[in-house]
Amino acid sequence: MNRLFDQRRYLIPFRSTLLPQIFTDTLVIGAGVAGLRAGMAAAEHGEAIVLSKGDLKSTNTAWAQGGIAAVMSDRDSTESHVQDTLIAGAGLCDEAAVRAIIEHGPRSMRQLLSWGMRLDTNAEGEIAVGREGGHSERRIVHTDGDATGRELQRCLAQQARRTPGVRIFEQCFALDLITPGNEPGSPVMGAITYHPKHGLQMIWAKATILASGGAGVLYRETTNPAQATADGLAMAYRAGATVSDMSFVQFHPTTLYLPGAARWLITEAVRGEGAHLLDSSHYRFMLDVHPLAELAPRDVVSRAIVRQIAKQASGAGGSHVWLDCRRIDGFRERFPGIAALLARFDLDPSRDLIPVHPAAHYMVGGVRTDLMGRTDVPGLYAAGEAASVGLHGANRLASNSLLEGLVMGEIAGHASAEMKASGTRAEGVTRPANWSVPARPAPVPVISDIRPSEQGELDLADVRSSLRSAMWKNVGIERSGSKLGDVCDMLDFWARYTLDKIFDEPSGWEVQNLLLVGALVAQSALAREESRGCHTRLDATESLDRFAAHDCWKRGREGPEWISLSARAEAAARMGAERVTSS
Repeated sequence: MNRLFDQRRYLIPFRSTLLPQIFTDTLVIGAGVAGLRAGMAAAEHGEAIVLSKGDLKSTNTAWAQGGIAAVMSDRDSTESHVQDTLIAGAGLCDEAAVRAIIEHGPRSMRQLLSWGMRLDTNAEGEIAVGREGGHSERRIVHTDGDATGRELQRCLAQQARRTPGVRIFEQCFALDLITPGNEPGSPVMGAITYHPKHGLQMIWAKATILASGGAGVLYRETTNPAQATADGLAMAYRAGATVSDMSFVQFHPTTLYLPGAARWLITEAVRGEGAHLLDSSHYRFMLDVHPLAELAPRDVVSRAIVRQIAKQASGAGGSHVWLDCRRIDGFRERFPGIAALLARFDLDPSRDLIPVHPAAHYMVGGVRTDLMGRTDVPGLYAAGEAASVGLHGANRLASNSLLEGLVMGEIAGHASAEMKASGTRAEGVTRPANWSVPARPAPVPVISDIRPSEQGELDLADVRSSLRSAMWKNVGIERSGSKLGDVCDMLDFWARYTLDKIFDEPSGWEVQNLLLVGALVAQSALAREESRGCHTRLDATESLDRFAAHDCWKRGREGPEWISLSARAEAAARMGAERVTSS
């Protein structure tokens, strides 16, 4: 990485001893599925504080239309789900992680049901299961067809508020993880946060769990809410944690595409129920692309759509393809949320073709962890979209993300109770020999002495918009070495006059975080000179054996460290069957 991105340890100047002090056993940063589940699990062993950047209704989880992939039918099997996940992951999944999470899935679902989560049922009163891209069986459970995320968020938020020992701080922005030293390897002891009413606060914790979601706002076209600005990934990197596989950004094939309107996700379940993709001549082009047609893995469908749009560019085809839902009986009953959305634009899915276009959807890479959610920084754990545990490989299988958040959130929450652990080896994660978690949180004198820049004022909105456009054009669905090199140079230039600024509110901190993570994504894509999963290089179209490895990035290191799958598997074997399975 460019030294400009590595030399900034904290975003703001501060003296820890001069700020309000809050203490807890476990601090959870993020309040979606992984964060709330982690907070409840951690509270079984002590007090937990869960931070929500906005309110609890504005998380990525709440926005999720798609369902949860879990083996809930006798017609399905764990092995089938495992194999589908491995195939979608394009040779980069860590099989131990895949099996552990999928095997845990049915138990997690039963737990949700016991907490009052509503799931759709069939005429026989059984849990209804649907099919999505890349799945060989019907195993996706939903709520109200297209409102699974909203119901999951409601259920977990309600349960978290009922859980003794859980405190939820809404509208609380986490700026940086706190370490007593500035060099990688120094233990995390909590975070410095900002609240619009209370200002800056130090939250000291024995263990900190990062569950802050992804980085969709990096891209001009995205399905993510405005809060998805890569804050957790950036603060983890600055604190010295290893991030992995950052080139793998998944693009959802079908978002509503109307010029001037916000992009709205149209869930994959619509195609699972029989919707087809048509070109400008109303030809079903996916039949020529993949045996599964519209139900091929998301990377395949997204590439096919952008290539079809490129073919249409010289004619009157426009910047979209068509989604034909007319063959789906009872669309309004099956997908009431989507039907209501389309009605706002005077579109009737029983009559009209729906214009769609891919958009950035999910960060496959993230902070590198073992199967217990541990990072290579003492006291820091990660779960959900912010983490890279090895489940998704090079491309996430549809609806595996909510499953991962549920399972790994619980596991990381329980693992955070190892407050006095020492010398524990992580699965595929290199950790200091003296690894330990403080027995109790305690304030230490941490000083960030950043001097104000003397350079001119900055138009934050322009930088943000230009960054998102550059990422979409150059680090999007299809990439090339020359364009990646250009965007890396561009990001370095912007860094010179953006990272030296001191901001006093979230919009500035978000831009600095987006620049850092954008650079990590672009550098990772440039280093991976092949095409694999959702990373496609037009100048390197084949998957190569030498890149069947995780590219790992750490502050202060010039380039990536490549970790082979066999090395991670060997580390997992040394760990044996260590898993958290407590109820």
